[in-house]
Amino acid sequence: MERAGAPNFFVNRYTGPPRGRDYERWREELYRCTLRVDVQPGAGDSIDCELQASLLGGVLLGTFSGTSAEFSRTRDTLKDGYDGMCLVIATSGRVLISHEEHSIELSESQMCLGDMSVLCGTRMSNHSKIKTIRIPRTLLLTICPKAEDQLALALRGQPPVREAVARYHALAANLGPHTDVVGQHLMAQHMVDLIALLLGTDADRTELASYRGHSAARLDLMRADVIANLSRGDLTIYSVAQKAGVSPRNAQRIFEQTGTTFTEFLLEQRLLLVRKLLLDPLNRWRKVSDLAHSAGFPDVSYFNRVFRRRFGVTPSDMRAA
Repeated sequence: MERAGAPNFFVNRYTGPPRGRDYERWREELYRCTLRVDVQPGAGDSIDCELQASLLGGVLLGTFSGTSAEFSRTRDTLKDGYDGMCLVIATSGRVLISHEEHSIELSESQMCLGDMSVLCGTRMSNHSKIKTIRIPRTLLLTICPKAEDQLALALRGQPPVREAVARYHALAANLGPHTDVVGQHLMAQHMVDLIALLLGTDADRTELASYRGHSAARLDLMRADVIANLSRGDLTIYSVAQKAGVSPRNAQRIFEQTGTTFTEFLLEQRLLLVRKLLLDPLNRWRKVSDLAHSAGFPDVSYFNRVFRRRFGVTPSDMRAA
């Protein structure tokens, strides 16, 4: 299993028959290091699967893609006593779920909650892609006491919440392992809160999950959207809110709860980007105005004023220093 830039971020691919030293090593690492499952071909006599796994606190986020693999809690793996729960998200292709005596097929964007203390499995085939979220049972039941009533069902309802779960999975899986321990635990809690909203809980816990999880996840997603699109001169609260699935007024309110406005956050990120570009030796021959435009500042005079106010020096003086 290859650690990809962080001690709790793994990437690995296996292609070949389910036998031999390489397969046994990969199989053991999947069980011992990450997933607590056994793996076999999903179709035919060969495995073709790429795995990305991110561990945030006690929550493990996995992304799987390939043409053939089946991950199962077998009688042997159940001996470890692990009783966590796992949400499976079908991203593309056919995803077959087995859970004790039940079997269901998930279509794109559908989700299913499974119990890892019983015989269960997830089969990929025909260029499938799935995401998984493994959660300690007590952590989920604390915010969603009736989660076990939703086991082995195709979760089709609440499209906005399902979309938030899928988008936040992508954000947390890629950025979470590179944040500090506190940030990782917060992301894990936000993820669990979103799942509780998806499954449904009582009024008090719904309010808590909405405030603590959904709003925080939406804020993280909107911030990430801003940072990814700083070069766009037409980036506004309206476009960011629409992508996050909230009204511009609610988006502004979510930002203001952190002590800043959307406009202030956008300006700060653009200034930080220009400073980074100025200090990069690879950009030493680029004009300051070019760097400002690439960060979304159409007005160079305005850029120079706000840059000096923020950093106490002009862009040219910072570069010279």
